[in-house]
Amino acid sequence: MSPTRYLVVGAGLAGSATAWRLAERGGEVTLVERTEPAAPDGSSHGSARIFRYAYAQRDYVDLAVRADPAWRELERQHGAPLLQRVGALDHGPGRHPRALAAVLAAAGVEHELLGAAAARRRWPQITFDGEVLHQPGGGVLDAQGTVRAMVALAQRHGARVLTGWELARLERTGAGFTAHARDGRRLDAAHVVVSAGGWLPDLLRELPLPAGFLAAFPRLQVMQENAFHFPYRREHPHGTWPTTIHDPRGWDAYALPGGRDAGWRGHKVALYNAGQPIASAARRTGALDPANRERVTAYVREFLPGLVPEPYAGTACLFTNTPTEDFVVDGADGITVLSACSGHGAKFAPLLGELAADVATGGTAPERFRVGALHAGP
Repeated sequence: MSPTRYLVVGAGLAGSATAWRLAERGGEVTLVERTEPAAPDGSSHGSARIFRYAYAQRDYVDLAVRADPAWRELERQHGAPLLQRVGALDHGPGRHPRALAAVLAAAGVEHELLGAAAARRRWPQITFDGEVLHQPGGGVLDAQGTVRAMVALAQRHGARVLTGWELARLERTGAGFTAHARDGRRLDAAHVVVSAGGWLPDLLRELPLPAGFLAAFPRLQVMQENAFHFPYRREHPHGTWPTTIHDPRGWDAYALPGGRDAGWRGHKVALYNAGQPIASAARRTGALDPANRERVTAYVREFLPGLVPEPYAGTACLFTNTPTEDFVVDGADGITVLSACSGHGAKFAPLLGELAADVATGGTAPERFRVGALHAGP
């Protein structure tokens, strides 16, 4: 197989975004994926992820602001919507809505702070236990649709896409690299971007990275998470719901319109980082935990009266967490490692592709995402 300038490993949201941005800049790009883009056993499948602006950290808010026009550009080039602006709510004592509102105000993000009674009048299908932060520009993004759109745009700019191509190891050869697939195929590249999601813990040791870089790399914890779909009551159908992140008692629950995944008739609800820790995605079982299901159902019964508290579907997905819940966008000696992880990377996808493309072409990512800054943990 002919060599390539840039080899991108992993066609999830981050990898497909990187391939698109590199190809758009005129680079010769090959994108390889172990199965298929947005594979159902990875972290980028399905039709429902939250887009929001609210973070306690100003730099993340600024990134969300930068991601917004990148989404609009992606939709324009794709020719169809990928992000539905249904609004996003943050509430509950542990979310500190007033403090989040102050950060959004400083960043110039449109928002409003409502009391519980006012919020309940507007969204009677949700029970509120304090102030509520509303971001009108927030909403739901189609993860699988976004991956497919970015892969198609990368191909439009000349990228080569290889499916069923699973990287086993990477060998340094002269000024570049030889990538070895599990089935024996080989591919030569001058620069490699590894965006392997939950498979990264296993792959790291197969990459010829400097010892110091590997020693400083943050510990990755892969979580097999569960999410459940609950049917809408007749008086609160699809199209009337915002997304929500709620911390009632020191833990986060998130909920959003399930879209295509839920047959357009249900809401997706889950507890954040409440799943089963596993060594890597290779140990994924896809199992649904009955205890998790009961906790989520109890939450729906108490706080989401617009839903019937009987889940009709469930799914397992992967979160790949760093100790600080920050991303990794960094590299050394011709290898860029991209882990847009910790369960909150989807909203930044088109922008993360730009950041990774910057690193791959000799630039640097924000300090927060560099390996040295992440090593110390929280």
